[in-house]
Formats: sequence, C-alpha cells, structure tokens
Amino acid sequence: MTQDWNHLSKNISKRLAPSMAKDHPNLPVVKEDGCYYWGVDGRKYLDFTSGIAVTNVGHRHPRIVEAIKNAADELTHGPIGVIQYESILRLAEELAEIMPGEIDCFFFGNSGTEAIEGALKLARYVTKRPYMISFTGCFHGRTMGSLGVSTSKSKYRKHLQTDGNTYQIPYYRPEKFEDEDGTIRENEAIEKLEEDFAALFNHQVSPDEVAGVIVEPVLGEGGYVMPPASWLKSIRKICDRHGMLLIFDEVQTGFGRTGNWFAAQTFGVTPDIMAVAKGIASGLPLSATAASHKLMQQWPMGSHATTFGGNPIACSAALATIEIIKDESLLENTVNAGAHAVKEIEKLKQRHSVINNVRSLGLMIGIEIVSPSTGKPDGEAVLRILDLALDEGVLFYLCGNEGEVIRMIPPLTVTTEQIDEGLRALDRALTRFEKERTTT
Repeated sequence: MTQDWNHLSKNISKRLAPSMAKDHPNLPVVKEDGCYYWGVDGRKYLDFTSGIAVTNVGHRHPRIVEAIKNAADELTHGPIGVIQYESILRLAEELAEIMPGEIDCFFFGNSGTEAIEGALKLARYVTKRPYMISFTGCFHGRTMGSLGVSTSKSKYRKHLQTDGNTYQIPYYRPEKFEDEDGTIRENEAIEKLEEDFAALFNHQVSPDEVAGVIVEPVLGEGGYVMPPASWLKSIRKICDRHGMLLIFDEVQTGFGRTGNWFAAQTFGVTPDIMAVAKGIASGLPLSATAASHKLMQQWPMGSHATTFGGNPIACSAALATIEIIKDESLLENTVNAGAHAVKEIEKLKQRHSVINNVRSLGLMIGIEIVSPSTGKPDGEAVLRILDLALDEGVLFYLCGNEGEVIRMIPPLTVTTEQIDEGLRALDRALTRFEKERTTT
C-alpha cells in the first residue's frame, strides 16, 4: 500500500488542481472509523474536524454503512420527477419534523453552495426583487451566485466578478461589543445593526427592492463568531418590517452541531428559507434548500431543476443519520461534551499566552491564537500549532480571515475521554510551539 501510495503521491500536483488538492494538512489516510483516521504511516489520528463538520455521527457509522449498502441494492440514481422513490419522500417527511417553524418543503441538491444558490433563486423569484443583503465575513460557497454573497476572504473573489446585486453590512464582532468579563453590550450591538441597515437603505438600495437577507447564524469559515440571539432576532424584525425574506445558511451549523437540530432553534429565530448540507448525510453528497410549503409552491416547475440532487443512496444515508442522532442522544452529548471541552480549553488558556478568545456553541469551538507581544491575530502561528498537533496525533482545522482561529469540530459522538486525549495533544503542541518561539 505504501509503495503504491508513494507512486500516486508523486503525481498529485500533476493530476489534481491545486485549488482542490492543496489544503492543510494534506494527511495521507487509508481508513476512517468513529473519531479516528488511520494514516498511510500506520498511525492512528484523533479527528477533531469531522470532515469539516460533515460526519456528525462519526466516520463510517455501522448504520450509515448498512443504509448505503441496502440502498445500492435497489437504486443508485434517481432523477426525481422523472421517477419517484421512497428514500427521498421519507427524508422530506423526517426533515419536516425537525425543522424550525413552518419550514416543511425541500429542494434537494448535492452541496452547500447548491443549497445557497437555490435559496437565492427562490427569494428573488417569489419576491420579484433583484437585490440581496449579506454580511461581511460570512462564507456561503464558491459558485458564482453564492460567491456574490460570500465575503469571508477577498482571495475567494479574486478575478471573479459577481453579479453586483448584493450589498454587505458588518457581521457582529465580539471585540466591539463584549467586555473583558464576557458581558455583551447587546443594546449597542443592536443599535449598530439598525444604523448599518438604515445607512444602506438611505444611500445604496431601497428596501422594497431587496429580496432577502442571508446570514450565517454562527460565523463559520469567517472565524467561529457567535452573535447574541437578540442580534439575530433584530435581523428577523428588520426583514419583516420591509417584506424581505430571511435566509439562514445552516450548512455548517445544522444537524446537531450547536446542540439543537439547527442553530435557528438554538437562537430562537425562524428564517423564511434555510440552506442545509454537510452533516445531512454523513459524507454523501446531499443538500437542501428548505422553506414553508406556502413559499415553495410559488417556485414552479422549470424555475429550478437538478439531475443528481436527492440521490437515493444519499437520502438513505440521511435518514440513517437522523435516526442515529435521535437514538444515540447526540444532541444532549453535543451540549455536555462541548461544555467539557470549553472548560478544559480555558485551563489551556491559563497556561498558554497565545490563546486569546475561546468561542463555542455546542461542538462548534473556535480557539483564537494571537501574538502575546502584540495581541494581534497570528495565522502563521496557527499553521505551525496545527502541524505540531498532528505530530502529536490529533487533527484540527483553521478558520478566520487571517487563519487565526483553531477550529475544533469533532463528531457529535465524541466522548469526554477523547476530548481529553485531543486537548492533551494540543497542550503538548502548544508547549512545543512556545519553546520554538523562545529559541529562535
């Protein structure tokens, strides 16, 4: 295996586009199971990335594998509309039971960016308004429509001219509205939000031309920022005031990641449209644009379509995913395991001056790394710390505009023992990093 792998690896830069293959840390693996990867080097690695918040029920859960095998015995492809099949119909029923508010109707796609594209099209179609509003720092995908509302990093938009039909206002920033003791000045945050919308409407676009407002209820790739519920509720009120549709991008926050099925329920805010993907089918390509039946019925046949969306095998995996989250009480485990992780990370913060803010909601945890001498975000340090952590046997990922946040998103099945194992490895990595810095 190693010899074959070495031969293939030599050609990776030749055969795979850099935009696909060049990410961090590029760990060669041969197997996954539960919370672990097995590397080509024979080592076992604890995975605190869940395939970027995808395998919420753990890698290769036996019930997921069984569902995939059983589904493949009957159907491998289903162009819904041309044919009908049980798994997609059952999945729609199951999703309707766990969605917030009156959201109960779905258009299935294959990826998060497709779900966003569907949400943008739906909002513009039913309102007959041309413009969207998004928030600076949010990430919604890389296809051209979703890229038009994504602003987490300017490099994602380089040389790519979007349609120009989107306006941005600032996302909630904790450093502006939170005191050192963690107290949030919510009234100030809401006043600033209202001012930003008012300035936009006074100087750039009339609200009666805005189809919708799209927002991540928790800033994901942009740095794991959790706004207060009152801030999101204020966006809901502003949308209602002007007849604009509220779109939640729950691609990363969905399917238990925040301790509820969706962040909408965690914050007590119901959007008009939701985009979900990632954790929906435990690694198989599937997504959904979701809205109420009343809203979705205004989007008639031919206004949107798909060949591969709602694949029968992926839908079967999604059904199994929902069942596992229920049967194994993973929402409760997410709350408890997340609280345990934060408590232990706060202990690390006392020992390592490079750790600044620790932001968390369920098992969506961001550890901000700064330069102790300047207090400024240090993305270069994060990359080195992640390398050292991998050497210690645990895999993390990064996020933030400068890559300054260590992203900790383990499967929702993670145990407190595994969290302790991973954080001990991170502790050793931070110690090694700080020793390196003092000797250079």
